[in-house]
Amino acid sequence: MNIAEALKSCTRELARSDVPNAQQDAFQLVTHVTGKDKTFLIAHPEFELSAEQEIKLSRLTLRRVAREPLQYIIGWQDFYRLRFEVTPDVLIPRPETEILVERAIKFLSDRPSPRFCEIGVGSGCISISVLHEVRTASAIACDVSERALAVARCNAERNDVANRIELIISDLFTSVPQEKFDAILSNPPYVPEVDFGALQPEVRGHEPTIALTSGPEGLDIIRRLVDEAPSHLKTGGILLFEMGFNQWSKISQMLVPSLWTNVEILPDLQGIPRILSAVKQ
Repeated sequence: MNIAEALKSCTRELARSDVPNAQQDAFQLVTHVTGKDKTFLIAHPEFELSAEQEIKLSRLTLRRVAREPLQYIIGWQDFYRLRFEVTPDVLIPRPETEILVERAIKFLSDRPSPRFCEIGVGSGCISISVLHEVRTASAIACDVSERALAVARCNAERNDVANRIELIISDLFTSVPQEKFDAILSNPPYVPEVDFGALQPEVRGHEPTIALTSGPEGLDIIRRLVDEAPSHLKTGGILLFEMGFNQWSKISQMLVPSLWTNVEILPDLQGIPRILSAVKQ
């Protein structure tokens, strides 16, 4: 089987099972199996796959047909110009989270030797991206999952920031040292339990549930985050976290006016309110 035949066969199998972006995923799978980039695949359709590569492609295609996320199959996801290892122990980094990263970088770049804390580090994509851009910054990042922390450690080393991030196991701030941070960042679980069944099969069937949903309204962790963050923030420090569709009205009621100022809601690329930014008074 040559590259042209492999791409055609893989695309057909994925499309037959209603896999979104079938052709794009087929290119990714063939690239992964052959070790050749997309430019090579297009320029050399006659290139023959080995028998081992054919078998591997068939096996990986079946996994994608079963709606396993492509990122877990190939083992990585690009985010904010960096590459991150991903496993089923962590959420797959998503483009909307880059909005949070951009705001954090802008805020921390203006501070001398800034120090921040991330709640629910997962793959590490938020903290590591910020540290990669703000070379004077350091961080503590926590998660309730040891396996997630192992992935984050690997990504910190891969992206050369391991010496500036301390990764600890903690349920929110329970084990976080008593210090004041310039920023607290989080992409907490926020999917309402009632909406979980409506998520894409790739999400509900494969990504870690604990990182997706929190309580009937999806606000249990966010409520704790807003309540506990002030005691861990410097005056003038910033709280940045991601939220779900239609959650802003209820979150706004959690923000005590005497504690928070410069409250902003940053929309994602679809115009949906996505990131809360608030400064501690």
